[in-house]
Amino acid sequence: MDKRTAVQGLWSAVTNGNWDGFLQGSVYPGPLKSFCLPGLNCYSCPGALGACPVGALQSACSGVVLRIPFYVVGTLLLAALLCGRFICGWFCPFGFVQELLYRLPGKKLRKSPRLRRLTYGKYGMAAFVAAVPLLLFGLTGIGEPAFCKYLCPAGTLEAAVPLLAVSERLRAAAGWLTAGKFLLLALLLLAAVPVYRPFCRFFCPLGAFYGFFNKTALFGIAVKETACTHCGACARRCPMDVRRAGDRECISCGACRRVCPSGAIAFKRPFPFSLKEDCSLCSNKDS
Repeated sequence: MDKRTAVQGLWSAVTNGNWDGFLQGSVYPGPLKSFCLPGLNCYSCPGALGACPVGALQSACSGVVLRIPFYVVGTLLLAALLCGRFICGWFCPFGFVQELLYRLPGKKLRKSPRLRRLTYGKYGMAAFVAAVPLLLFGLTGIGEPAFCKYLCPAGTLEAAVPLLAVSERLRAAAGWLTAGKFLLLALLLLAAVPVYRPFCRFFCPLGAFYGFFNKTALFGIAVKETACTHCGACARRCPMDVRRAGDRECISCGACRRVCPSGAIAFKRPFPFSLKEDCSLCSNKDS
């Protein structure tokens, strides 16, 4: 097991460490829930010890009294300034699930200009997350966390699945909305086998936001301009279909470092452990 996979697995296990919640069908209500975790991890997951920033942002904009979510925005900005999309590659439980599915055997869909155009979808999703609660608040006086309620696949997988599995009452109350979200989740998980991280690449509002900070973030991938020969090896190898290492699509998986012929690619900051690239997820078959 490579170190990035180990970090992702450990982070997912620790931040969802309320094990009794899975058995009892209950959500952790403790003080840690006041803190937003940087990745996409549903607040209502029985194991979740922290809050999801997307859910917290929508909740703040969806009450009877509109609150400016200074704390949530500040947390997101701090995470973005420190790490950018490094968070996506190392500390996002839902991204980790997609990576594991991509490891399953089967034909992998090659990168193409058509697929690359789909990456702009996440910016539309980010606008949806921010605008819809405010729009509904302006029209009706009460906003609604529309992304979390109608779309979020992480919430369906991490909260709806385990809670419905142990609660007969919730199963009896489930209706068309639950069925629709399960259908969306199923389609996404199926797509994650031939396509590397489809939600992260095409739909994730957090990834859209963090990507704008990739160039200036303290942690992540950087290219030494004086050593770069512009050969394009990094872009050809990258499973996220970057145009160049370290751009807005880069999640700092490190696969590009191994194939760079001039050694121009490196992590910006040292870590307390050696970062060995994992190329089991980034083989040439998807390039």
